[in-house]
Amino acid sequence: MNYHDPVMKAESVKALGIQLGGTYVDATFGGGGHSRAILEDLEGSGKLFGFDQDDDAKSNVPNDGNFIFIDSNFRFIKQYLRLHGVREVDGILADLGVSSHQLNEAERGFSFRFEAELDMRMNQNADISAKEVINEYKESDLVRVFSEYGEIRNSKTLAKTIVTERRLRKIENSQDFINMIGADVRGKRNRYLAQVFQAIRIEVNDEMGALKDFLTESLEVLKPGGRLVFISYHSLEDRLVKNFLKSGNFEGNQIKDFYGNIERPFKLITKRAMEPSKEEIELNPRARSAKMRVAEKK
Repeated sequence: MNYHDPVMKAESVKALGIQLGGTYVDATFGGGGHSRAILEDLEGSGKLFGFDQDDDAKSNVPNDGNFIFIDSNFRFIKQYLRLHGVREVDGILADLGVSSHQLNEAERGFSFRFEAELDMRMNQNADISAKEVINEYKESDLVRVFSEYGEIRNSKTLAKTIVTERRLRKIENSQDFINMIGADVRGKRNRYLAQVFQAIRIEVNDEMGALKDFLTESLEVLKPGGRLVFISYHSLEDRLVKNFLKSGNFEGNQIKDFYGNIERPFKLITKRAMEPSKEEIELNPRARSAKMRVAEKK
């Protein structure tokens, strides 16, 4: 089985507008599918930096002199590029979310399909796992996690159930957790559980905070005329990306200069988000929720 099938691989690499000898970043290296496609077009003195905090990704690093792997969360993009003597890059690609490999490795605890220890850490050396969130978070914090990151309508009821049940026993694995919240499921079971697991995963990995840091630093390290390419999989990510590319801030507020002109740091290459083709979705069903946005720094 492949580590991960890159979503909209051809479209996203084309959107980078790769230049001979340019410097690029694959901010979410994973299985290396996007990176290998970029390297095919990157010749001569060109460089590609691949970021990934998951130890499993290291086994996919290509044997290519133009590629440099950085074992880190992409939120530190500016710091690590400067450690390699790079202050500006020509393009950045980020395929956000969880990889097929992470979902399919039962012991990682990302999927409700398997019985596994409650983990969900993308960085396996991180301190906080799903187990700590479920067993130790205050009820009010659980409500925040489920409502903000899972957009779960009965967040208060769900949080109350967890707090009540964990007084009786510690929740150790995913099946214990799923059985415990079974009465709280609303609507389609799989969709509800997916939202619950998504919310916990986002909290464990501080995905929204990392994305904000990454977007801010990407604007700083990108050359004028350089491209940002984002592929996101849920509305929280897409909203942040959309607002930032449109306005340079996360709220989408229009900022005007002294003369009343709207200041926009980017030129939008995609006016609306691009979506995978029907053919790609048939081959890779996990691509169905993907949205791609492309912008060019002014």
